[in-house]
Amino acid sequence: MKLIVLCLTAVAAAPIALFGQGSDRDLVTPPAPVEQKVMAAIKSPTVSVVHLWAPWCSNCQAELKSGGWLQTINDNPNVHFYFVSVWNGGEDGHAMLQKFGLGDRPNVTVLADPGPRGSNHIKQFIGLPLSWIPTTWIYKEGELRYALNYGEIRFPVLQQMIADSDSAWSHKGEKTETD
Repeated sequence: MKLIVLCLTAVAAAPIALFGQGSDRDLVTPPAPVEQKVMAAIKSPTVSVVHLWAPWCSNCQAELKSGGWLQTINDNPNVHFYFVSVWNGGEDGHAMLQKFGLGDRPNVTVLADPGPRGSNHIKQFIGLPLSWIPTTWIYKEGELRYALNYGEIRFPVLQQMIADSDSAWSHKGEKTETD
C-alpha cells in the first residue's frame, strides 16, 4: 500500500517537476489570447516588431520620451509594431502611448498581457524568455530575426535591424564536394 501511495504521489508531482508551476506559461498551459494574437501576427510576410513594456517602467518611459519610437514608426510605415504591456495587471498602457503620439497609428497595435506585476509575473511570452523590460523582438514571416532582451533600445540600431530583416538574403556559399 505504501508503494502505491508513493507511486501516485510521484505521478501527481511529475507535471510540476517537468513543466513548472506558478505564472510561467509552459507546455501544458495554452498560450494566452494576447500571445495567440501576436503569434498569428508575426507570421506576416512583412517585418513585425514586438515590444514588451510597461507604463510604470522608467526605462520604457525613457524610450518614449526620447521620441525614438515615434520616429521609427513614422519612418517604417510598412512595418507593424506591437506594443504589448506586460507585468501591468492587464492594463495596456494606451494612455501613455497616446501621450507620446503612438496610440492611434495605423501600423501600431496596443495589447496587454493579463498577468500581474510582482513575483508572479510571466517569465516567458510566445515561448521566449522574458526576464526584463523593455524587450524588443523583430520578426519576418514568423521567424525571429533579432531579439533585444535587456533594456532600452538604441533607435539607429533598431532601424538597421529592421532594414536587415527586410532585405533579401542572397549570400551564396562556396561549393562543397557534395554540390
